Amino acid sequence: MEPRPRSANAALRVGLMGGTFDPPHYAHLEIAERALEELSLDHVVFLPNGTPPHKLGYAVSAAHHRYLMTELACAEHPRFFVSRTEIERAGPSYSVDTVREIKAALPPRAEVFFLVGMDAALEMLSWHEPDALLAEATVVAFPRPGYQEGNLAEALGRERAARILRLPMPMFGHSSTEIRERVRAGRSIRYLVPAAVAAYIAKHNLYREDEPLL
Repeated sequence: MEPRPRSANAALRVGLMGGTFDPPHYAHLEIAERALEELSLDHVVFLPNGTPPHKLGYAVSAAHHRYLMTELACAEHPRFFVSRTEIERAGPSYSVDTVREIKAALPPRAEVFFLVGMDAALEMLSWHEPDALLAEATVVAFPRPGYQEGNLAEALGRERAARILRLPMPMFGHSSTEIRERVRAGRSIRYLVPAAVAAYIAKHNLYREDEPLL
C-alpha cells in the first residue's frame, strides 16, 4: 500500500482506532503512526470502549482510567486525539454507531478509516450491522499474531473481504493482557508502555488483585 498523495483541497481523512486500551501501549501508538503515513491521514482518533459488547463477560478497568491512560499515551503526538464518544454512550459500544456519530461531526466530504486488528476483522460478521459499517467507513486491518490475512475471504465472503484494506506493518508480540499480567506479577513494563502510562498504573494501583473494575 503506497501513501496517498494529498492536494491542497483534499478531503479530511480521519482514522478511528477503537479498543479497550487496558492499558494503551507502544504497539497501539505504532499502529496509529503507520496508519497516518500509509493512508495519508490527517488525524487518528483513539476510542476507548465504554461497555465493549465482545467483552461483556470479562473484567475491564473502569472507563475513566482507560480514557486517562490513553490521553497520556497520545499527549505528545499532535495528530493523535482521544474521544469519549463510546465511554459516554449508554449500553454496549457498537462500532457502526460510533462511526456514524463521528462522521456527523466531520465536514461532509471527510473520509473515515476504521482501524481493526486482523483477529477482529475475521469476526466482523458477528458484529452489529457489519455491512453498514463497511458502507460508512473504509475498514483497515492490521496484522495480529496467529491470524492470517488469507482467511478473510473464507470468513467474510470475497466481496466483503475485498473492501477491507490491509495495513502493512511488523507483527507485535506484546499485548495489553501481557502487560496486565506483568504488573500483577510485579514485573517491569518499561519499554512496553509510555512512562506516563506506567506512572499512572502505579499511582492508581491498577492490575493488582484489588484493582477497580467496571
